[in-house]
Amino acid sequence: VQLQASGGGLVQEGGSLRLSCASSGATISSFALGWFRQAPGKEREFVAHIRRSGGHTYYADFVEGRFTIAKDNAKNTVYLQMSSLKPEDTAVYYCAASSYVIMSAIRDLRQYNHWGQGTLVTVSS
Repeated sequence: VQLQASGGGLVQEGGSLRLSCASSGATISSFALGWFRQAPGKEREFVAHIRRSGGHTYYADFVEGRFTIAKDNAKNTVYLQMSSLKPEDTAVYYCAASSYVIMSAIRDLRQYNHWGQGTLVTVSS
């Protein structure tokens, strides 16, 4: 599967962005999906996860209700809707897919075996 992330850009503090990640080569319903981010000089960190069924979603503590992960199986796309953005949200955001059966290790990037190229989100104060 190939993942193509888009939707990043420059936004002011308090603004919103919707990231998209389109899949080609395989249907996303076959994968558990996640978003991660990597700020300059920092390690890549977990942001959000959605189960294959789409029935359960999980978020990093820093999200604090500001982001929503969702997917559209018909469009083969997973989204990350971000609102109330803060300067500390500035990072390259990556979508990821896992063909493994992830139980509790959704925050472990080693559980994801397919990665998109990343899209840059910059939040100005």
